[in-house]
Amino acid sequence: MSNELSISQAAPTCACSRHTHRSEKEKKALLNRCSRIEGQIRGVKGMLEKDIYCDDILNQIAAAQSALNSLSRVILERHMKTCLTDRLNAGESEVIDELMTTIQKMMK
Repeated sequence: MSNELSISQAAPTCACSRHTHRSEKEKKALLNRCSRIEGQIRGVKGMLEKDIYCDDILNQIAAAQSALNSLSRVILERHMKTCLTDRLNAGESEVIDELMTTIQKMMK
């Protein structure tokens, strides 16, 4: 028997409290991603301070944007598999409109 838990077993979901409860392992992984992104942004700032060549700065910005998009996809996937599923099962169909608004914001 595996010691790993599925996402739905790992923690309660955000059904109506507007909070998401994540396992410590999941939270640590997300925070590590944020720390790497934060470092990339500090790198951009440092490059600007040192008058680094524009193309090099733009490449660093593109890497940071890609990392943010990746983080968004991970969080969106979990949200859809847990929070949204639970709310739909509870009859809260307005959650689809909420999701569409969120996706529109993500695509700007």
